[in-house]
Amino acid sequence: MAFDPLSALFDLGKTAIEKIWPDPTKRAHELRLLEELKQKGELAELNAHVQLLQGQMTINMEEAKHKSVFVAGWRPFVGWVGGFSLAYVSILEPLMRFVAAMMGYAGEFPIIDTTLNMQVLMGMLGIAGMRSFDKKQKTQTDNIS
Repeated sequence: MAFDPLSALFDLGKTAIEKIWPDPTKRAHELRLLEELKQKGELAELNAHVQLLQGQMTINMEEAKHKSVFVAGWRPFVGWVGGFSLAYVSILEPLMRFVAAMMGYAGEFPIIDTTLNMQVLMGMLGIAGMRSFDKKQKTQTDNIS
């Protein structure tokens, strides 16, 4: 049994065809026509999805070319936030914990979950590795203003 309405409708149509046409030849012909309708619908849906993805790629390319930091600057923002949080968790927080312990503080410090942050940062560092390769090859890039 299908959970999406379109498949359920085709299953209902198939059941109706099997009950209405007792002749196996005519039934097979009608079932083939129903399958063609289903395939045309799936292809139309796939085509619509591909068109949507192509439109998003065009938007992404335009954003990346833009000179304004408010349009093209979200990637650097994510990088700076990720870099700051990594510095805080790995350098600042242990240093503050050490200083607090030396001054006699025995309380607890908050535990910061960095799982999601590290996933984003590691992904960006992989991309940054590709950018380092581009720089080594002296690929021309424009500065973001």
